[in-house]
Formats: sequence, structure tokens, C-alpha cells
Amino acid sequence: MQIDYPYGFDALGRTATTGEEDHIRDMIEQLLFTAPGERVNRPTFGSGLLRLVFAPNSDALAAATELSVKSALQQFLGDRIAVEAVDVEADDAILRITVQYILRSSGERRVAQFTQEAAP
Repeated sequence: MQIDYPYGFDALGRTATTGEEDHIRDMIEQLLFTAPGERVNRPTFGSGLLRLVFAPNSDALAAATELSVKSALQQFLGDRIAVEAVDVEADDAILRITVQYILRSSGERRVAQFTQEAAP
């Protein structure tokens, strides 16, 4: 069992835990929405994805972002997942990310979707 993200408590008041597959999805979410330089002892951790919310939409920007996100996923989670595809869509102040991956431990194919709105 792993500690659940976001941190919380279970019905007994203990630290909430989760299974391995959900923990991997939680790690993907943390990587996607962490800006490089945000973590003190891991300055390269993160994807820089949140900068996109305010960037002008273009095919070139979308392609570059998908490549950088896929690279970050492979760098930091490559021992746990094999990334098949990353799709990033910026629509006004809403970011939609879809990650297709294979769990290395079981060989199962997964699709995780994340949505982030820009802070006012």
C-alpha cells in the first residue's frame, strides 16, 4: 500500500492509503502539475505544463508540449510505466491532458485524464 494523493485520512483517522495502480496515476498527476524548480531537492522535477494555460494556442506549441510532457514522464516514471501517447489540449483557461500508458508491473494498458483550470 502507498500513501494516497492528495493527502487525507481514512475512516479510522489514519493516513489514507491506496493501491499500486492508483498510486502511479497519482504520481503522474503530481509530475504534470508541478513546475520545474518548485521542489527544493528536485529542481528538475515537473513538466512545466501549467504555463500552457496562458500561452497562445498553436499546433507547434501543442506538439512541443506533448513532447516535453512525454519526456518528463519517461524520465521520472519510466521505471514504472511505458508512455504510449500524450494529448494536451488548451481551451481558453482550461487544460485537458490525456496520458496513455502501460503499467510495467502488470502489462496493463491505462488511460488517465486530467483537467486543470487557470487560477483567477
